[in-house]
Amino acid sequence: MTDPDLSAISGRHRYIPPILLQRARELRAQQTQAETILWECLRARRLHGYKFRRQHNIGRFIADFYCSEGQLVIEVDGPIHDQQLEKDAVRDGWMESVGLQVLRVTNRQVEKDLEEVLMMIAERLRTSSPGPFS
Repeated sequence: MTDPDLSAISGRHRYIPPILLQRARELRAQQTQAETILWECLRARRLHGYKFRRQHNIGRFIADFYCSEGQLVIEVDGPIHDQQLEKDAVRDGWMESVGLQVLRVTNRQVEKDLEEVLMMIAERLRTSSPGPFS
C-alpha cells in the first residue's frame, strides 16, 4: 500500500506545476539512447510485471523511471552527472526522505551490460515490495 504522503507527491492526483509537466514531456521526447534501451525493457510491465513510468514528476523533481509499487526511482546518468554530484546527492536524499529508493546507473552500464542493470533493478524490487516476487 502506498504511503498517503508519497501518493500526494507521486500519485495520480498529485499537483504538477505546469513548467515541470512541460519539462517532463520534453524529456520523454528527447530520451538518450540508454534511456530508450532501458525503457524498452521496463515498459508494458515487461520486468516481472512491475509498472514503470518514464520522466515521472515526483515533488519538484523528474525521475527518469519510477515504479510506485516498488517505491523505486531509477536514474540513468550521462557524463553531465560527473559535474553535479552534490546536486544529485541532495535530490537522492530528498527522494529517500519520502520513502523512495534511488538506483543510479550510467548510460554506459545500460549500453554495455543491460542484463546486469536489469538484475540490479529486479533485486531492488524483490527486496522492497510485495509485488510479483512474493
